[in-house]
Amino acid sequence: MKKIFLVLLLITLFNCSNDSEAVSQIINEEKNEIENVEVYLINNLNDSRGFCIDIKGSKQNANVNSGLQGHSCYSYQGQISVDQGFDKSKINENQFYITFFKVCMEAQNIQESSSLLLNQCNQSEKQKFVLKANGNIVVESDPNLCLTVSTNFKEGGGGNPVHLIRDLTLQNCNENNSDFQKWGTRKIN
Repeated sequence: MKKIFLVLLLITLFNCSNDSEAVSQIINEEKNEIENVEVYLINNLNDSRGFCIDIKGSKQNANVNSGLQGHSCYSYQGQISVDQGFDKSKINENQFYITFFKVCMEAQNIQESSSLLLNQCNQSEKQKFVLKANGNIVVESDPNLCLTVSTNFKEGGGGNPVHLIRDLTLQNCNENNSDFQKWGTRKIN
């Protein structure tokens, strides 16, 4: 149904206007569907579901003003949750963009122990992160700072078994902390 509508829209646009650029733009947007992935800690630690980068709050009701945390991954429910879904193509461009909320991950400050916030995407230095081949997510302007989940955890408000939460901060990259600093991306089919 979506494709039929798109074809009809293209025909209408083409007939009403000879602006072939507009038609090309619509076609390109349709081809470039966003691939959402969850960003998960490679080591599951004490939760068989693993830990994902997550907006504090509950799924579509999450509060983008509350920042980010490590949280039990929701993919065990069969899909990526809207508060854990990142645009894979943006990650490849060093930007961690949460599609549903249209916000980017941002360091509160570019220094050790800084929290991770969310803000309107603006290409600032605080929003540039690199997912390196070794699994570290580092600040582009200071590759010695790694995205790190806390060694401590607390229980969340839902799930069966109950979801687990860990603070998420920037810490000095250290091989001794690799269980808390190595990340990957995955999609759910």
